[in-house]
Amino acid sequence: MERNLQEKVYAFLKTIPEGKVVTYGQIAEYLGNKKLARVVGNILHHNPDEWNYPCYKVVDCKGNLSKQFAFGGIEKQKEKLEKEGIVVSNDKVDLERYQMSWEGKI
Repeated sequence: MERNLQEKVYAFLKTIPEGKVVTYGQIAEYLGNKKLARVVGNILHHNPDEWNYPCYKVVDCKGNLSKQFAFGGIEKQKEKLEKEGIVVSNDKVDLERYQMSWEGKI
């Protein structure tokens, strides 16, 4: 996998404000191709540093948490989101309320 692509994904993660989430598709759009959402998921699954790259703030296009969250599973992702004040109900986040607004590239 292209290292530059990984670096761009990890850089994007650092821009997500506290109390907000993004979707895999949003990150893929930032990379210039919405079809890269699965690639983004793969990159996040191999996140080398959960403290510097907050991948727990990434959900699917419907707001669902990741069953394969790399740092402790879905319960750990839920716990981290709730610590930021994000309400998680039935392992899902309300995107209308919590999705980071984003226009264009960073």
